[in-house]
Amino acid sequence: MSTTMEARFRAAIVAIAPTVLLLGFLYHPYVAKPTDEAALAEAAASETTRWGLSHLAIGVGYALMALAFVALRSYLREASEEPWSARALPFAVTGSALFPILTGMEFTLLAAAETGGDGAAGQTELFPWFIPILVTGALCFTLGAVGFAMAIVRSGVVSTQLTWLVAGALVVMAAARFVPLGAAQIVIGVAGIAALWPLAFGMWRHADARPAEAPQSVPAT
Repeated sequence: MSTTMEARFRAAIVAIAPTVLLLGFLYHPYVAKPTDEAALAEAAASETTRWGLSHLAIGVGYALMALAFVALRSYLREASEEPWSARALPFAVTGSALFPILTGMEFTLLAAAETGGDGAAGQTELFPWFIPILVTGALCFTLGAVGFAMAIVRSGVVSTQLTWLVAGALVVMAAARFVPLGAAQIVIGVAGIAALWPLAFGMWRHADARPAEAPQSVPAT
């Protein structure tokens, strides 16, 4: 793969990841209070296919988010921004990787609905596992998001106006993970779009500019 194609691939990942995540959240059956076991069980039982597909999309979206942060780290390293993004990457990837575990746990509600089991009781039993993973993932993601926000501010890879939009959206995206409301999921998705799409566009333009910037050696005659 050429350097230009590799850079475009990284830009595409950065653009696609928040898009998949937002679509998954939008398709997810709305539950105003995600800590309400009875409401969750009712939502899963009423639309089993939608419940399963939305959780699958959200899990894939967060997996892509982990890849997006790896791609973003490579881009910032090329822009000579080292310390903040290097420290932030492990936290951002860990925070993104832990969330799909939670979506997997919520397939318990789908299984209960399909077999006639008590989904609310099953979810209650999972809460001692669910909450620590949720909090750990949110804390890790916050540290990673703040680190990347600092890296964006210091690197100057986008314009001044976009810099503060991107940095602010990363912080909002992280903060929304702590809010136990259904609407917070939409905020996460929208903030992800606001943070990563401008960066993806800049990465794509940077990839297009490479051939013109890279001088080619001329063989001696």
